[in-house]
Amino acid sequence: MAIEFEKTDGIATIRIARPEKLNALSLQMYEDLGKAFIAARDDDDVRVVVLTGSGEKAFCVGADLTESIPALAEGRFDISAWDPAHVKGLDFYKPLICAVRGLCIGGGFEIMLASDIRIAASDAVFQLPEPAHGFVPAGGTLVRLVRQIGYAHAMEVMLTGRRLSAQELERFGILNHVVAADEVEARAQEMAARIARLSPLAVQTIKKAALTLQDLPWDEAFAREAILGQETFTSPDAKRGLAAFAARASKG
Repeated sequence: MAIEFEKTDGIATIRIARPEKLNALSLQMYEDLGKAFIAARDDDDVRVVVLTGSGEKAFCVGADLTESIPALAEGRFDISAWDPAHVKGLDFYKPLICAVRGLCIGGGFEIMLASDIRIAASDAVFQLPEPAHGFVPAGGTLVRLVRQIGYAHAMEVMLTGRRLSAQELERFGILNHVVAADEVEARAQEMAARIARLSPLAVQTIKKAALTLQDLPWDEAFAREAILGQETFTSPDAKRGLAAFAARASKG
């Protein structure tokens, strides 16, 4: 399978596995990637998801230019069919960590932007080349990027279509960590394991709040925050956590 799904100790690893084509996404791969995200979302045993690509040359170079792009250009299907693969409209509140080696271009860049934490190799290369080809990065980027980082940096990335280094993207605030190429996936798995040890309800509530409260008026956002907070304070996870804290405190 070109989209691989593995699950270990609460961590689901989704791997784009077509290294001979730089992990370019065929129509079937787009469908399978969306199904993998849905499977991770709906599996109560999965607490964190790591997304990566096979091989050293590329995380993903986007849509397959010999199949997916022509199908779009010819109007054979609507781009919204790719929404699940771009984590759009899924209510996906489990943490998603992206591990990037090599090329991260076009749709690959867009899928990375759907993640919460991004770790990249120091020699990774990033690009949104769509304007040079007469179209736009509409896999979530037109909405996400200007909300995730500063306006001027977002516009430079999207309007110039130039290739960017991992160091530039870290400075722009798009990447969390830039590490040696052979450390990328290990660092992602290490961070996933740390998050997987925490309360699933608390972690998912934090992500839900970050994604759903930012565009509300302040009073409405604070009211919704209180509701979400109360749900966690009264949860079994919180009761266990507070009991454990009290037990430790009583021992001095």
